[in-house]
Amino acid sequence: MSPTLQLLLLLLLLLTFLASTALSHLPSSSVTTTTSLSISDWQSARATYYAASDPRDAVGGACGYGDLVKAGYGMATVGLSEPLFERGQICGACFELRCVDDMRWCIPGTSIIVTATNFCAPNYGFTADGGGHCNPPNKHLVLPIEAFEKIAIWKAGNMPVQYRRIKCRKEGGVRFTIDGSSIFISVLITNVAGVGDIVSVKIKGSRTGWLPMGRNWGQNWHVSADLKNQPLSFEVTSSDGLTVTSYNVAPKAWNFGQTFEGKQFL
Repeated sequence: MSPTLQLLLLLLLLLTFLASTALSHLPSSSVTTTTSLSISDWQSARATYYAASDPRDAVGGACGYGDLVKAGYGMATVGLSEPLFERGQICGACFELRCVDDMRWCIPGTSIIVTATNFCAPNYGFTADGGGHCNPPNKHLVLPIEAFEKIAIWKAGNMPVQYRRIKCRKEGGVRFTIDGSSIFISVLITNVAGVGDIVSVKIKGSRTGWLPMGRNWGQNWHVSADLKNQPLSFEVTSSDGLTVTSYNVAPKAWNFGQTFEGKQFL
């Protein structure tokens, strides 16, 4: 083998070694995405915003969560028009939104994740395409201005967007807030991970079997039963068919107005 050919082979081996060394030190992923959390394809809709001039505007909503900050949702929330709201079953579901089409107002490369907490009621004083943003069959989302301004300039007003359902990420377990009086038990269910929305709930005292609860409104569930002075267990089923059972979440001496934490959806 000639000296020139030997030199070329040595250079080739050196370059191969340097390339493999460089690749081994690259991070496995330099971009964080929500692709693995997606449970639906992107769909088209429109979005507007509201600006809460009064702190009480952050309290309430058709899902029954009460004070959204105390409930852990903050301003990362959304109200949905009738075609999306599903009569309240969708409460607690998480959505990713991004601004599209109008690059004058969109903030490129951004998206937000919000939780469904409210209903955007139709206004039949206007037509669906003439000011009745939330009138059927419009798919419309109403955001707090704090969330809206993360994807678009506020001057945009009624913006074309894309949305998709994603899995919810929550810290801690599912929370059960017990209310009612005497033998009427009402339970608000919050902080639900996974698909986020609940389709059925059962409750059990230490002296009863499993009792099915009815949906009162939003994610408030109720049952008529004498469950005082008994530890309480809950069986919660989400819209994807998964069930989480939390035994003895509330102690024997529970009281109305208290919140207890159970297991969480993975």
